[in-house]
Amino acid sequence: MTDDPKQFPQPDQLTITEAIETAVAAREDGKTVCPSEVARALAGSDEKNWRRLMKPIRAEAVRLADAGRLDIRRKGKTVDPHDFRGVYRLAAPRSTEN
Repeated sequence: MTDDPKQFPQPDQLTITEAIETAVAAREDGKTVCPSEVARALAGSDEKNWRRLMKPIRAEAVRLADAGRLDIRRKGKTVDPHDFRGVYRLAAPRSTEN
């Protein structure tokens, strides 16, 4: 086995988007997904491979949040996709209706 990152092909943006949306849609209403779950779904359980996907997944989550297709949450609250740090979760957008 090699540590060469070229051994694991990096998924394209569409594949990452689909993986995020599939994982979020599979959750019950109000439940969230850890970004590492998405990474593992794409790369398998090899930590070196799935960790390489964390930055691209975060970037795609921000893009989806900007488009209103996803919520990024921290401690259960939706956060500004351009101003959050630390552990975060992904969720279907909360309804704006009351």
